Amino acid sequence: MARAAVRRRLTPLPWRTARLVDARAETPTARTLVLDVEDWPGHLAGQHVDIRLTAADGYVARRTYSIASAPDVGHLELTVQLVPGGEVSAFLVEDYRIGDPLEVRGPLGGWFVWGPMLDGPVLLVGGGSGVVPLMAMLRHRRDSGNASPFRLVYSVRRPADAYYRAELEAKSGDGIEVTIVYTRKAPDGWRRPPHRLTKADLPPPDDSPRVYVCGPTPFVESVATLLIDLGHDPVQIRTERFGPTGE
Repeated sequence: MARAAVRRRLTPLPWRTARLVDARAETPTARTLVLDVEDWPGHLAGQHVDIRLTAADGYVARRTYSIASAPDVGHLELTVQLVPGGEVSAFLVEDYRIGDPLEVRGPLGGWFVWGPMLDGPVLLVGGGSGVVPLMAMLRHRRDSGNASPFRLVYSVRRPADAYYRAELEAKSGDGIEVTIVYTRKAPDGWRRPPHRLTKADLPPPDDSPRVYVCGPTPFVESVATLLIDLGHDPVQIRTERFGPTGE
């Protein structure tokens, strides 16, 4: 059995055909794609996928995106941020149409995941588009009926840049606390002036939560340091980071 398990791990995941069945704008520059993936095996909240686009002349472009949808909803959702000058993100945000195909490989990643079997409080900290896999966790909590206390601290530049804002505001309560931290411009009358996320924006480790941090590399490193300074157990902190990709 051990040899069979090793073979499964070493076998490359197949590329599967996916088609766009729905789409919605999250911000002026970000779009959620709802994909129907052929023979999709299912995923865990927090995982990601590779996508592959092949042009008529044979040119191939590949990118990696976090999964926004909860497991077992019958489709795959990816939220894509338009990158200035990017070829893949520009196509997916501006030109990808209902019924059009692309290829998907995954799910990928097994470290930065949450499931209802992981009982206990959870702290999520996202920067910008780093909220995407955290949203999958929040949605999975809802769909699974899990009652673990969840807290999300979401750092974003300005209100127009916030992903899933209406859904996040609706989720506050019933064991979920959502705090949005604006770093450049806040809504009129907002309780906190805009500035970078600080130690004061993060909760102390009173209930020893399992922590997930996702965002650009400098953000993740800064938040992880702040959390450890507050007394959070480094063993409980899981991070997922990304940098410029030229998308």
